[in-house]
Amino acid sequence: MTDAPADPVNDPVNAPVTAAPARPDLPDRLSVDPRSPFHVAAVFQHDIGIRFNGHERHDVEEYCLSEGWIRVPAGKTVDRRGRPLTIKLKGAVQAFYR
Repeated sequence: MTDAPADPVNDPVNAPVTAAPARPDLPDRLSVDPRSPFHVAAVFQHDIGIRFNGHERHDVEEYCLSEGWIRVPAGKTVDRRGRPLTIKLKGAVQAFYR
């Protein structure tokens, strides 16, 4: 047996642990539309979930935690610029990273 020092690059036991990239805090108000002043691009690099009144929603365009509302598309209707028309729903809103 030899008392050679362990190679940290090839040794999985002594390899350095790399930390996952830090996620930014979720803002109080967030919008999917990049033209909105409430759009934060750094947040959208991670997978986000929205729970509204106890049910997870996948169609949320915008939310506000402090005021307790979300904006969702109103069916398949679009405005003259091709953006979906949205309606505001009020209730308990929770935002989280998946």
